[in-house]
Amino acid sequence: MILNTEKPSVLAKVEAVFKKEKGSDWWDEISEAEKAAVEKGLAEADRGELIPHEEVMKKVRDKYNPD
Repeated sequence: MILNTEKPSVLAKVEAVFKKEKGSDWWDEISEAEKAAVEKGLAEADRGELIPHEEVMKKVRDKYNPD
């Protein structure tokens, strides 16, 4: 149907959809609070303030599997 139309309004709408999809980035979709949390985490990582994976997993297991 798209290939067979010459209606400018229809073609403009289709073009807008493709432009939006092409330029879409998850960063543009998240809230300012989420962006701030990501930036905070990156800054902490840059300073070496990291928690080893094993330690995080132990805390999760202890919390959700207290047996």
